[in-house]
Amino acid sequence: MLMGVLNVTPDSFFDGGRHDAPAEAQRHAMRMRNDGADIIDIGGESSRPGARQVSTAEELRRTVPVVGAIRACDPSVVISIDTTKAEVAQQALEAGANWINDISAGRFDKRMAPLAAAANCPVVLMHSRATPRDMQREPFYENVVEEVRGELFERVNVFMKAGVRKSRILLDPGIGFAKRIEDNLDLLRNLHDLVKTGFPVLVGTSRKSFIGNITGNPVGHRLWGTLGSVAAAYSRGATFFRVHDVAATRDMLNTIAAIEHGTAVTEQ
Repeated sequence: MLMGVLNVTPDSFFDGGRHDAPAEAQRHAMRMRNDGADIIDIGGESSRPGARQVSTAEELRRTVPVVGAIRACDPSVVISIDTTKAEVAQQALEAGANWINDISAGRFDKRMAPLAAAANCPVVLMHSRATPRDMQREPFYENVVEEVRGELFERVNVFMKAGVRKSRILLDPGIGFAKRIEDNLDLLRNLHDLVKTGFPVLVGTSRKSFIGNITGNPVGHRLWGTLGSVAAAYSRGATFFRVHDVAATRDMLNTIAAIEHGTAVTEQ
């Protein structure tokens, strides 16, 4: 399943400022929906390395009207709210969001786990350390695969103890969040280690800096590298992909599925 990225921020690393007006955000959401996005993920606070936190009031101002506008336009679309703040998640859910996507896995706001339990909604728990502002200051792991899995399961236990059902939890290894390039590659190479835990795994590699490190390309020219990383994650069992380029990713995954699994396709 594809999660289309909709950042309603002025400072996100790729699309900051492009969709921060509610009308344009709604149009872009519908474009991604038409391109094959299963979920629209709305974020009102940049989580790029070095980003500063915004106030709850500002994040609410950016996101809640967009959630409402998209819900009014298409009652069937699945909307995810990308936030670390329980108040933002709650108001977004009330406005029509269906999922919570928390890059801190509830570390930043202890109210998030009880909220997810009360809402009985799917929740993405992503691995990260520190905060976006300082997460890339000399991150270090002895064994990144084991440590990420262990730290994610600490958060899973918090959410399950709060009453969130196991079937509502998705795991995200947090590619690019408090990770060196070698950590990102190790996590993707060994993604099956997380998949075999039984939780659905979501991967977000879209246009990130490690792809730039590999290809030497700036952010605007990282589509092909992104598709390579998504293909690698798919081959290792990931089933959810958070991307900016929905149509290209859909075509690539449909082609792989047709080859690997004999999925019927219509000849053009």
